[in-house]
Amino acid sequence: MTQAEIKRKRTESVLKELIPEALSTLDDERINALNVTEVLCSRGRYDARVFLDPTGIEPEEQEEALKRLRKVAGYLKTYVKEAEGWYKAPNFTFEFDDQLERISKMDQLFKKIEKELGNES
Repeated sequence: MTQAEIKRKRTESVLKELIPEALSTLDDERINALNVTEVLCSRGRYDARVFLDPTGIEPEEQEEALKRLRKVAGYLKTYVKEAEGWYKAPNFTFEFDDQLERISKMDQLFKKIEKELGNES
């Protein structure tokens, strides 16, 4: 792992902690309780993709939450810069993480296959 990769991973880790903290300071109940599952920064750390946990949130509510997150992205950048003393913060893009849902569906399929194979024996 190169020095640049280490810095990027460190930045991702810090952002994963700071973004939920910044969101919790907002008065909007629809976004202040969102859970961040992962943050991926670009090579130069100019952009960061923030993945959110969609559990318990309907697709229509997800779209509304993403709109609101885009509106408060400037506040989040300022919060992160002030909290860490950075000169600049990455540009954030938000999306809901469907990986957890896919893993759950795969687990269900494996259990179903195991059950069917168990019945054949």
